[in-house]
Amino acid sequence: MCVALPGVVIERGDGVATVDFNGNRVEARSGLVDVNTGDHVLVHAGCILQKVSESEAREMTELMEEMRGFS
Repeated sequence: MCVALPGVVIERGDGVATVDFNGNRVEARSGLVDVNTGDHVLVHAGCILQKVSESEAREMTELMEEMRGFS
């Protein structure tokens, strides 16, 4: 199963952005989507796939936290 994770862009460069996932910072390719600092995004396999609203990102994070409790 593949899952895209929600995060927040904290820095952007030429084709690369630093994305914060609850304190974990990762560089992700941003060539597919035009992003700015502060944007909420979905990342899979090191690539930003799309921007999402803050409420959508929060809801996804809550669902993932809930799923961890079922394992």
